[in-house]
Amino acid sequence: MLPLFALALLSSCGSEPQPDDNDPVLTEDAGALTVAAALGSDPDLSAAQDAIEKSQLTTVLDGPASYTLLAPTNAAFEAVNDRAMPLLEPEHRPVLIAILRNHLLPGHLTPEAIDAAIDREGGPVAMTTLGRTLVYFSRSEGKLYVSLGDTRAALVDSATAVNNGVVIPIDTILAPDPRNAADQ
Repeated sequence: MLPLFALALLSSCGSEPQPDDNDPVLTEDAGALTVAAALGSDPDLSAAQDAIEKSQLTTVLDGPASYTLLAPTNAAFEAVNDRAMPLLEPEHRPVLIAILRNHLLPGHLTPEAIDAAIDREGGPVAMTTLGRTLVYFSRSEGKLYVSLGDTRAALVDSATAVNNGVVIPIDTILAPDPRNAADQ
């Protein structure tokens, strides 16, 4: 079976942040771009863009609905190396789509909004992805993290707010525990 931990998705975010040397999540405003176009404009998210194109989700992310994409960086894809390559083949498109849907959240979700929700709740907050899984956002030592099962990714670089959502780069592909994913 294919290892589900092999792919991750992109994400971004929007709004004007307050600079903090310990917080890598600063927001850029990309104006009229769509989520799909924002991926294409960031060279560090080219592997995520390729996965989105291979899954044929580009038209969804170019559409009018609002999404937040937790976008794995190229380094996140390199960390899984050749294990992700079979998922980019047309016959595995349903599996690729399922993995990518776990990186998509409904609406405009910025790192600043996530941070504020963690403060309001006094700890981690959960959100349901378009793949109907729960991801948990937490903060540790001034950094924001997102977790799916045993996989935890840091929100890195600048998040980008676009006209139909937010792209938030993350440093790890969100997938189930690799020890269990090989059996799926």
